[in-house]
Amino acid sequence: MEKKKIWLASPTMHEWEKKYVQEAFDTNWIAPVGPHVNAFEKEVSAYTGAKYAAALSAGTAAIHLAVKLLGVGEGDYVFCSALTFSASCNPVCYENATPVFIDSEPDTWNMSPEALEKAFEKYPNPKAVICVHLYGTPAKLDEIMEICQRHHVPMIEDAAESLSATYKGKQTGTFGKFGIYSFNGNKIITTSGGGMLVSEDEDAIERARFLATQARDPARHYEHSQIGYNYRMSNVDAGIGRGQLKSLDLHRKLKKKIYDTYKAAFADIPEIMMNPINPDGEANYWLSGMMISPESHITPDQVMDALAEENIESRPVWKPMQLQPVFADCPFFSHREEGSVSEDVFRYGLCLPSDIKNTEEDMELIIRTIRKVFGT
Repeated sequence: MEKKKIWLASPTMHEWEKKYVQEAFDTNWIAPVGPHVNAFEKEVSAYTGAKYAAALSAGTAAIHLAVKLLGVGEGDYVFCSALTFSASCNPVCYENATPVFIDSEPDTWNMSPEALEKAFEKYPNPKAVICVHLYGTPAKLDEIMEICQRHHVPMIEDAAESLSATYKGKQTGTFGKFGIYSFNGNKIITTSGGGMLVSEDEDAIERARFLATQARDPARHYEHSQIGYNYRMSNVDAGIGRGQLKSLDLHRKLKKKIYDTYKAAFADIPEIMMNPINPDGEANYWLSGMMISPESHITPDQVMDALAEENIESRPVWKPMQLQPVFADCPFFSHREEGSVSEDVFRYGLCLPSDIKNTEEDMELIIRTIRKVFGT
């Protein structure tokens, strides 16, 4: 008999999603407009404290529009977190600008303020800084924002993975000029796909909505004076998002329980370190990660292979952008003099199953399988 599949992070649906989607069908609001879209924007704004929001087709679309709204273009540099998914920096290249990658620091695995300072020394006039909150853990925002403000450079917060996480009591995604969230299928809440751009700048969000609806000028006929994009979220997806938002705090609570369970279970194995949490914030614990000591004879591949044999999904930590072939010619600034923190995390780290539907028996099997690899 095939073993039960234990997922890394899959969608968890409740009852409200069905209600809102049915409303969309009953009223025939299926296209990328409709009352759920407007309501979802307002509800995300209310939850996060961001003044204005635009619901879009993906988090990547939100980053792209943020980059465009800041006037990024050919010949410009944009500083980006190195340890992230490529969607964080691909939009920089859409506008023919050059991403400059900033290493992680060991305390949170997020953008290193020290490496950021080094980048400003060589490239004093970047167009923007894109700071990621990796796996739902807030970055060192005080230090990063101080550097950006001192150099008069706007920050885009890639909070794709960190919706509901806070830094000193304030929601991630609300510190920079723009913040973005993702509602991809494996995120803490989902719309199946989709994203959100937030800002304190009402005119900028209105401009984002305009660009996201093919930049159609106000006319009876189809009039276009500039290039636009098909980036708006559908009313059906927004209905799913509205339902999911009602369970966001519950999801975060369950994610934290998973992280705490792993941390307690591996506390007696000195070779294992869980992904660090910023003490100045509250993570959303989207994915629980672990890092294996470089001195250990165990590798992440051995752990992932053992889990796979039990039909348990895990995955490597993001491969840093400076190691990606497509970005081989882009500048990179390390946190330290030799090597880099992000490359060490990639080399020795992995992401553990963090699905909130995991039962106690599922967690026991995962933990037992990992401990067996370490001989305990």
